[in-house]
This record gives sequence, structure tokens and C-alpha cells, in this order.
Amino acid sequence: MTIRPIAVCGEPVLHRRADEVDQIDDGIRRLVGDMYETMDAANGVGLAAPQIGVGLRIFTYRYAETGDVPEQGVLINPRLRMISKPAQTAPDADEDTEGCLSVPGLGFPLRRSEHVELMGSDLDGTAVRFEAQGWFARIMQHEYDHLDGFLYVDRLNPQWTRRWRRARRREGWGVPGLSWMPGEDPDPFGHDDPDRPEESAASAGGQ
Repeated sequence: MTIRPIAVCGEPVLHRRADEVDQIDDGIRRLVGDMYETMDAANGVGLAAPQIGVGLRIFTYRYAETGDVPEQGVLINPRLRMISKPAQTAPDADEDTEGCLSVPGLGFPLRRSEHVELMGSDLDGTAVRFEAQGWFARIMQHEYDHLDGFLYVDRLNPQWTRRWRRARRREGWGVPGLSWMPGEDPDPFGHDDPDRPEESAASAGGQ
């Protein structure tokens, strides 16, 4: 398995719909192995194939609080259905702040559905179907968005969109060719900083 660089906002593969996986073969299995390795090295709770430059409808996740669902998994050609709609009130800066490995080091509040259903296939081609709630539901929606060419910052309300655009200009993002390397570059969310409180790093945890 190989750790791969993570593409940053502006890389074209992040901004277009990913292709369906036609066949689960050894190449797909190696890709998923690399995704797990990269996700773990980046201290992420999820990773979509487009984030490592591969435009296929695959994402992995690792999250402890999943209820009856295995805490680590992969979904191939997933479909997502919202069981509850996102609240229409403004997002809470403490409770709803989201982060992304492809928007490294930043976090912005975003309302998400609290309850979704996922369907797809696992790495053996077996059909998978489960429900996700709370923060696990947020992770699933975040990763699914990647497969449709959306970053979470594309869904911010006008107030936070303005702040995001300023940050993007400041960082020089929005152009092709930018990436960072988990395990070599500093963790953009500070998970490797012993002086940073664990809850602060987790609140903007990369996905």
C-alpha cells in the first residue's frame, strides 16, 4: 500500500462528477488499500478517490461512533438518501464546523442532514445498505459530495462563503497542481501537535 498526495481545492478532478466503477478488480483493490493508508496517515475520518486524483465513485471511512455499522469501511458506487432534511437555521460555529483534507487547515460551519441512508457495494462486490446519524451522517454526506464534484465549502451560506473566498485567495488555492503529502508535510489540522486540545483538532477533522 502507498500513501498518495492529497489534491487541494482547484485540482479539476475535485470539481467534476466521478465515474462509476465498472468492475472491482486488483487495480481497484490496490486503490482502496492506498486510500486507507493515505486516510490514516492524514488522520482523516474519510477519503474519496478524487482527493487522491482518481475520478472514481469510491470513498473510505474510519470513525468509531457508527452504531451497528463497522467503524472502517469502503463504499463503491454509493447512493445516498436523506432521511431527515438539514435544519434551515444558521449553522452553529461550535457544533457544525466541518473540515476537509482538500481544504487543508480550515474549517467552516455547515448544516447537514442528521440522518441518511447509504447503499452501495463493498470491496467484495457485496451490496451494502445502512443508516448513519449525527456526525457519522455528516461524514457520509461529505464524502458522497466529493463523488459529485462538490467540496463542503461549495455549500456554505453567504456569510461563510465570503470568509471562505477570502481564505482561498490568501492561500493561493483554486488552481491546478496543488497537493500535500500526509506523513511528510505537517498535519494541517494539528493532530500531530501535542499542545493542541484533541477536541479542537477533531472539530475540523479532515474528510
